[in-house]
Amino acid sequence: MERYILGIDQSTQGTKALLFDSQGALLARADLPHRQIIDSKGWVEHDPEEIYRNTIRSVKNVVEKAGIDKERITGVGISNQRETALAWTRDGRPVYNAVVWQCARGRDICDRLADRADMIRERTGLNLSPYFSAAKIAWILEHAEGAGRAAREGNLCYGTMDSFLVYRLTGGQHYRTDYSNASRTQLFNIRTLAWDEDICNVFGIPAENLPKVTDSGGYYGETDFDGFLERPVPIHGVLGDSHGALFGQGCLEEGMVKATYGTGSSVMMNVGRSPVFSSHGLVSSLAWGMDGQVNYVLEGNINYTGAVISWLQNDLEMVESAARTECLARQAVPEDSTYFVPAFTGLGAPYWDSAATGILCGITRTTGKAEIVRAGLDCIAYQITDILKAMEEDAGIPIRELRVDGGPTKNTYLMQFQSDMAGIPVQVPEAEELSGIGAAYAAGIGLGIYKKEELFAKMRRTSFEPQMEKSLVDKKYSGWKNAVEMVLKK
Repeated sequence: MERYILGIDQSTQGTKALLFDSQGALLARADLPHRQIIDSKGWVEHDPEEIYRNTIRSVKNVVEKAGIDKERITGVGISNQRETALAWTRDGRPVYNAVVWQCARGRDICDRLADRADMIRERTGLNLSPYFSAAKIAWILEHAEGAGRAAREGNLCYGTMDSFLVYRLTGGQHYRTDYSNASRTQLFNIRTLAWDEDICNVFGIPAENLPKVTDSGGYYGETDFDGFLERPVPIHGVLGDSHGALFGQGCLEEGMVKATYGTGSSVMMNVGRSPVFSSHGLVSSLAWGMDGQVNYVLEGNINYTGAVISWLQNDLEMVESAARTECLARQAVPEDSTYFVPAFTGLGAPYWDSAATGILCGITRTTGKAEIVRAGLDCIAYQITDILKAMEEDAGIPIRELRVDGGPTKNTYLMQFQSDMAGIPVQVPEAEELSGIGAAYAAGIGLGIYKKEELFAKMRRTSFEPQMEKSLVDKKYSGWKNAVEMVLKK
């Protein structure tokens, strides 16, 4: 009898439901977008209730689309946008919108904790920054009506989006997060593998209200998706989206690297059973916890990559669709020297300047729409190359290839330019939604339905090899570094 696994990928732009058969093949996918709530300060929020409703609806939609017997669904895996933080009462009601990972509203909180930055980094592996969840949760506790008091009285839950979804999907019976998400909050000690009470106190966040940390392939309770299923099924895998992509890409060995091209990007190297701490602006996190053991990663996070394409399309109206950017980039004047640094809300790794603002520079009389669009694509590859160079130095491991995923990887101009700038093969899998695939595979493995080795051996990839002359690569990359220097606050 056929058995099915559901993967739910709750990402920055929307929620996807993915349905897999008992061999791990993707049968169907259903997507629902949610609102991006952005104010004049550039603060970014999501409505948690909308996201929960979309989660239920997307599951119903994918089952109906596939035409399967829903009672043969055996388990669920969840991947989620990381660092996005929210708080809710014990009855499941959010006290404020979710504060999205892109949002830098916690900058003042981080500034007043500057003298604790070294301690925080030593224990969590993360540079003190409003990018991570801790400052966002602290902001909610300080500003949402009644939240601080509820937290002190033990009547409030808070964490990342996975813990909220698990809580709601299980009717409040299970309040859990996994090691990958916990390690991105800036509240979790990656050495002791526990919430760090000293750091929680520094941020004014009662540690006792945080969720229980569970293996990434572990048990998270059961759900019937608000009555859609006649019998509840186990949630048996949770991973932050980038960690899900690392797992879904089969980057299971030390030194393997993937880059996820989403709204922003995560570039992640599996560094094995012991943490590696960066001297080049990268962060150390947990890849996952499975079978009672953890793997660590080095990671560089970029605020705006795929979002640059959305900006070109929706805000500047330079292109009718994301696909159109490839054609325009190929039409651009080869000698044009336009650079775009997309510091809409500061720069992430390896620069970590939350006050930086964007710039379009190097414009000449030859610069037109095609050249600006190409600069928008090029900045994605430049930023990822920055991270790859830092990783090699920190880990002391030469990177042999880059495995990539996400919507922009369909752009063959971008993938070739990425290979040229990084000087290594870029491997694009046939499958697209690696974050959701990773979470679903973790669930299927945890439930004993999938065998890990067989799953990853099946994946087919397209390879892009370096072609550009090194002198031209060096010239282009040097121009990028000069452009970045213009926006960094001294």
